[in-house]
Amino acid sequence: MGNNFYDIFHNKKPLIGMLHLAGRSQKEKVNRALEETRIYEEGGFDGVIVEDYHGEINDVIGVLDILKKQSNNIILGINILRNPYLAFEFAQEYNARFVQFDTIQTSLTETLNPKRFNERKYSELRKKYPDVAVFGGVRFKYIPPTGKSLEEDIKDGMNKCDALVTTGEGTGIETPTQKLIDFKKIMGNFPLVIGAGINYMNIREQIKIADGAIIGSYVKNYDTRAIVQKGKVQRLVEMIR
Repeated sequence: MGNNFYDIFHNKKPLIGMLHLAGRSQKEKVNRALEETRIYEEGGFDGVIVEDYHGEINDVIGVLDILKKQSNNIILGINILRNPYLAFEFAQEYNARFVQFDTIQTSLTETLNPKRFNERKYSELRKKYPDVAVFGGVRFKYIPPTGKSLEEDIKDGMNKCDALVTTGEGTGIETPTQKLIDFKKIMGNFPLVIGAGINYMNIREQIKIADGAIIGSYVKNYDTRAIVQKGKVQRLVEMIR
């Protein structure tokens, strides 16, 4: 669908840094995100995701507006936690290559999922923005189970997006290696991205199984309000390349 994951990134196993937009003011949040983008890029990461984790929509726009004007080689993604559907429009306007959805799943019982996925709205936006790739969450942290089998969840996700993202139980918590193995047995060559828990002790083992990783809290010493540590970024890159 849309974009081919393997055409978006130069490296076969891309590492993508998370921008959490922490700061006491919009100016501080924007400047922090720009500095972290520079650290990620100089350290060898392939992409960054602008996320409203600690920020608001206006903070996201502020970061995207400046990044669009800069000559960055790093690939840009967007995750709007409060309204993920809005990310499509932002991606089109600010030249981002992909958007992330924490979940693209529907439950057998809709009340199971407080962040219920709007499949109709999503499908309409996919048709409207065919050049925007989607990294879709399947069995993602903090999302209640759908009540379906693993194979049903995965195949449903593969039909909706360009890469699947899965995690362990929470932010900074390791994604179980066996979970990645189980996913890839069903997915084959379809791209699988690790969405949480990568560190210097597990990256070599897990990146052999998965096709990429989104990394945030580890390179910030597990404090999403802290700034990215350049040494940790460089160490992760060195370990897999």
